[in-house]
This record gives sequence, C-alpha cells and structure tokens, in this order.
Amino acid sequence: LSERRHPMNKIETKILNCSAVREAEKNMVFAARLTQRGHMIHSMDDLVKLYEKSFLDETVKTLGQLPHPAIQKFTVITVAVVGASRRFLSQITRHQNEVKFMSASLQYSNYSGEAEFAVPYEILTASPEIQMLYEDSCRSDLDCYGRLCRAGIGHDAAGYATPQGLRNILIISATPYQWKHMIGQRSCRRNTDETRIVMLRVWKELYEYSNPLFAPALTGPYCQRDKCLEGKMSCGHPISRLLLPHEILHQDYPYLTGGETE
Repeated sequence: LSERRHPMNKIETKILNCSAVREAEKNMVFAARLTQRGHMIHSMDDLVKLYEKSFLDETVKTLGQLPHPAIQKFTVITVAVVGASRRFLSQITRHQNEVKFMSASLQYSNYSGEAEFAVPYEILTASPEIQMLYEDSCRSDLDCYGRLCRAGIGHDAAGYATPQGLRNILIISATPYQWKHMIGQRSCRRNTDETRIVMLRVWKELYEYSNPLFAPALTGPYCQRDKCLEGKMSCGHPISRLLLPHEILHQDYPYLTGGETE
C-alpha cells in the first residue's frame, strides 16, 4: 500500500477568489452608505458613483463593529482546505446558515493505494509508540478498504471501512459575516485541535487580505474579544488579550514545523 501519513502541519488552506475579500469591503461600505443616501440617488449613474466612491480602512473597521450583519452578506468568499480529516468535515459542516460546502466523495473517488490519513496534533507530539499505534490502526482500516474494492465492493460501501482520519478535500463558501462567526466559534479551545488549526489558518489568510474586516477584535475567539460563550462548558483557559491568528497558532501549537509567521 502507498498510504501516507498526513500530519496537522501538512494541512493547507487557500482563498480561491482573493478579489472577493476586497469586494466584500466595498459592498459592505456601499450598502451602509446606501441606507443613508437614498434621497441623493436619482439615477443609476448616481448609484454607480456611490458604489465606486473610495473609502478608508477605518470605515471598514467601524462598519464591521456595527450590529447590522446584513451589510456583510453581499459577497461570498471561497476557501479550499486540503488535507484535513473527514472528522473535520463532519464538524465544520454543522454550519449551514449562509455557508456552502463541496467535498471529495467516497462514492465516486477510489482511494485504493492513494489514501492519506491525518495525524492529530496530540498524537503527533506523543511518543513513537503512540504514533505507531495510531498509524497501524489507520493503515489496517485503509488496507481493509483496498481489499473490499479489489473484491468488487463499490467505493461507497467500502468507504465505511475508512478511518475518520482519512484526509479530505473541502471547498467552503461563506459570507464574511459567517466566516467571522465560524472562526470565532471554531478557534475556541473547546474545539478539536485540527478544527482550530484549520480555522486559524483560514483566518490568517483572510486577515492578510483585509486587516480591518477580519481584525482580532472582530473575528477571533470570543474569549479574547469579550467573554466566553460556553458557560459551564468553558475550557477554563481563556485567551485574555487580542492575538493575531499566527500568534495563537504559535502559542498553542508550537510543534507545527516551520512555525507561523506574520
């Protein structure tokens, strides 16, 4: 078999429509201005002039803090995630409001001899014996999958034998408002390490394209922005000051090779 281990530090994320981030800023400012300038718009030319009117980063930051999410919902940002497990898939797809997902399919894809499995961060940092125990289990499941496929069993049915750690390809499209909601909820320390790592990396990319729209005061874990929303289920270890995504990654996941730089 040619199955390969796929540690947490090999998960990749990428914004597929980078121009949409700037478009999201523009549409948000335009929508806000439109609500206040309706009496000044007498033709389509007037409206287009308002749409093309320039704005400052500070305007984006101010509007992003307002309790009016509708102005952040006129643009969709699409992100690809390569290498996260199917367990991550089952967790993140619980977000259904204004979010769309497309995943590689166990029904149509044949993973025989091609499968990779994610290695959880806690196991990645454990002893060689623990790592081997986990990897042997994954390889055994994938070997079973391969034998079922070779025996003529369909990929869909054989897929039940694959481990939760089977790596996956996932496309996520969401409005800026929903990205901020997902990142805020899923970068919380109550989540699995993999989910946090993926969402922190997505946030890192979004922040690089728009500092004001995805600033820590508007996007990061709820505990560092205001207060924990988990109540009695709190992790008990809040982030007490505003940190950037790469700073949280470096602080909580120092074993990730290569580090996380600004």
